[in-house]
Amino acid sequence: MVSVALLRRRWAISLLALALLLGWDALGLDLPLARWFGSPQGFAWRGQPALVLLLHELPRWLSGVLLLGLLAAALRPWGGWRAWTPGERWQLVLSVASAMALVTLFKRLSYTSCPWDLAEFGGVAAYVSHWQWGLRDGGAGHCFPAGHAVTAFAYLAGWQVLRRKLPAGQAMHWLVAILLAGLVLGLSQQLRGAHYMSHTLWSAWICWTWGLGIESLRVAGVARRSARLQVRLNKV
Repeated sequence: MVSVALLRRRWAISLLALALLLGWDALGLDLPLARWFGSPQGFAWRGQPALVLLLHELPRWLSGVLLLGLLAAALRPWGGWRAWTPGERWQLVLSVASAMALVTLFKRLSYTSCPWDLAEFGGVAAYVSHWQWGLRDGGAGHCFPAGHAVTAFAYLAGWQVLRRKLPAGQAMHWLVAILLAGLVLGLSQQLRGAHYMSHTLWSAWICWTWGLGIESLRVAGVARRSARLQVRLNKV
């Protein structure tokens, strides 16, 4: 059972991460970091076949297979999944899937272009902060936040369920693995000029906070049902 105090600590972590992200954006660290890998001729690693295959195409495929596996377990549980309630299984699946959908929605609404679209790196766009909503930069847009890293980070949204069901040590291992996988995917996109680092970090924060919000709603619902039950018992 997740306590309110534990949820408050997780929200505190989320708010601290938000402050750090806002600090990153305020310091304007994206463009200097992009210049480490890009030049007026573009990004040398953009079309590198091994990078594209191993850290772009393959992770997307594996993430999709994993999500389908979780959906299958929610519909027809087997093995250890039978120890999970239907609500727990569906919270895991829907948290991950909705986190992916949420980031995709943000990308659709964003006019921010990718680093490889910038004139500084051989493209046509001007650099415009993703905070300047509605201001077009002359490029293709739809690059913020990072969609590719979400193939890993989306599972942060489902981690709230894992933390309830698994021993603390195992749950922490999964958390570290998800974070490392997402950061590796984000760094690979940084090398290719597909995203700024803040795009990756914001995707991680969105997925974590989304999952935490879902878990908070679940805990609030349980508390309300318990309170109503107690009232009925008191009337007996």
